[in-house]
Amino acid sequence: MTHRDVELLAIGAGPSNLALAVALEEIGPPDLAESSIIVERNPSIEWQSGLLLPWAKSQVSFLKDLATSRDPCSPFSFLSYLHESGRLDQFVNMGSFTPFRLEISGYLAWVAASLTKVRLELGRACSRVEPRRDTDGRLIGWLTRLADGDTVFSRYLVIGVGRDPYVPRAFADLPHDRVVHSTRYRHRMAQLSAEVPYRVAIIGGAQSAAEMFRALQEDLPNSDVTWVMRSIGLNADEGTKFINELYYPSYVDQFYDTPPEGREQILREMHRTNYTGTAPWLLDALYSDLYLGRLTGRDRGRIVPMTEVHSARDADSEVVLDLTDLRTGTVSELRQDLIFLGTGFTPQMPSLVRDLAASLRLDRIEVSRQYRLVLEEPTTAACYLQGVNESTHGISDSLLSVLAHRSADVVGDVLARRDALPRDDVLGSTRGREAA
Repeated sequence: MTHRDVELLAIGAGPSNLALAVALEEIGPPDLAESSIIVERNPSIEWQSGLLLPWAKSQVSFLKDLATSRDPCSPFSFLSYLHESGRLDQFVNMGSFTPFRLEISGYLAWVAASLTKVRLELGRACSRVEPRRDTDGRLIGWLTRLADGDTVFSRYLVIGVGRDPYVPRAFADLPHDRVVHSTRYRHRMAQLSAEVPYRVAIIGGAQSAAEMFRALQEDLPNSDVTWVMRSIGLNADEGTKFINELYYPSYVDQFYDTPPEGREQILREMHRTNYTGTAPWLLDALYSDLYLGRLTGRDRGRIVPMTEVHSARDADSEVVLDLTDLRTGTVSELRQDLIFLGTGFTPQMPSLVRDLAASLRLDRIEVSRQYRLVLEEPTTAACYLQGVNESTHGISDSLLSVLAHRSADVVGDVLARRDALPRDDVLGSTRGREAA
């Protein structure tokens, strides 16, 4: 077990904190970047690894990368990645603004490997973050405990771990190997035999459920797949050029300055543009697949709309779903071998953040416009939350759209607080001043 002091620690190496690392290297002073570390629990950098399917595409423009909207000349841009990889001509020839998900994942891994000042450590899971105080009880920073027992002290902490997967209550107590959230799709699929004729149910009515429905036709070709959803049918994302303006980084200021009741109305209106729809190209592909299945007599998938799962139980090595037809009220049973959940993520803050807030005795979790956790005490330390602030910063907060500008906001706030410190305290060790 080892202990280290750094100035800034970022937890999670997803797009949010990789964008932060890029901003630290490009707009921060070298000494701050060189005293910054990102820890990531996974052994490699992958984007949406559970659904990293060969045909899946990003739903946002490649220009909404980690740096371009902040600095179009950045060497960390997606176009720089394509150029260095020798694929720029081919990508241009595709004539698409939306890359394949595999390509975005490759870009993120390339960025991680291209960092020269910020250190990235893979396979380093974080188990807990604790506030650290001096002998006078003043908050001076954060002690992060890693799963292997190592500890890291930092004055600045950035949490970018994303929200926890949402598992509806009906499925919460079922065996882990029979109920698979979309975030574990590829990992669970690697453990299954493609030859076995499983009975499979998919729960959910939006993008992740649609991707699993299509993928299962190839991954488990002998299986019977039933897709259960509450909605009347599949809907396309309600994205127009007018609506997309609400995903601009510049809209964050407008949303943040809106009174709470106005924010709630905006979020309700915007919900269906991101959470309840499916990409139009995927809808076309799914319909064509189903049509061809009926045409050739190989119809192995069915969609059951307007149906709700009101309970589920494990019985004799199968999962029994109790379904209610929302049109007629009829109740029926569906017996399956595997359940795949396309149910998204919980609206709660990640458990790591909730536990930290509890240790700080915060009544509620709030952030400033610059994404800094609002603390109810004077301190030179700061904690920033990335990707979990939709209620105050708008629906784009969990997406790629605002990454470049958000990372600049965080770095700018760190620099402003840093400039207010006595110069000999900027990089000075605080271990000697910690409370015993």
